[in-house]
Amino acid sequence: MCWSATADLTAGVFISAIGAVCVARVRRVRDLPLAALPLLLGAHQIVESVVWDSGGGAGPATTAWAVIAMPLLAIWIPLAVLVASPRGSRRRLAVPVASGVATSGALSYYLATREVTADIRGHTIGYAVHLPQPEIAVAGYLLATIGALLLAADRTVRLLGVLVAAGAVICAVIWRMEFVSTWCAFAALASLVMLRWAWRRPAAPGPAV
Repeated sequence: MCWSATADLTAGVFISAIGAVCVARVRRVRDLPLAALPLLLGAHQIVESVVWDSGGGAGPATTAWAVIAMPLLAIWIPLAVLVASPRGSRRRLAVPVASGVATSGALSYYLATREVTADIRGHTIGYAVHLPQPEIAVAGYLLATIGALLLAADRTVRLLGVLVAAGAVICAVIWRMEFVSTWCAFAALASLVMLRWAWRRPAAPGPAV
C-alpha cells in the first residue's frame, strides 16, 4: 500500500472485505464499532487510490482522506475500544478517550478552515494541513489511537496496538514527510488481526474476554 493507485485499491478492497467479515461475525452491538475498524481503514485506502488517480493536490478525495485519517480515527478508535471493553476496565481508557475528543475537535476545526493538499512523492503521498503546532496534534492523536489499543482489556486488541505502535515508529523514521499516509496504510494491514478478535467474541451478551 502507498505504492500506487492500484496497490491502494487492491489492498483497500481486501481489507474492506475482512472488515465486512468482522462486522458480520460479531453478535453484540457494542462490538460493532471496533469490528468495523478494518472496514473503515480499507475504505480509507480506496479513497487514497482516488487521490493517486487525481494527481494529488486539493480536492474532494484529498479532503475525504484527511477527514478519515485525522479527526475520525482520533475519536473512533478510543471510543470503539471503550464500548467494547468490560465495564470494569473502562476507567483506564479515560485519558485516550479525552485525548481523542480534544484532538478530533482541533483537527476538525483546522480541516474546516484550512486547505488540505496531497503531494505525490515517488511511491508515497504526503498530506499537508498546515497545523500551527503539529507536534502537539500528533502526540494527542497517537495517545488517543495507540494508547487506547494498548490499554484494551482484550489481548488481541493490545496486540494490534503493539503492531500499530511499531508501525508508527518505522513510518516516522523512514517516511517522515509522509508519516500520516504510510502509518494509516500500516494500520490498515495490522487491522487484519481484528478478524481473530471478531471470531473470538461471545455470540450472546455476556462477560467480554
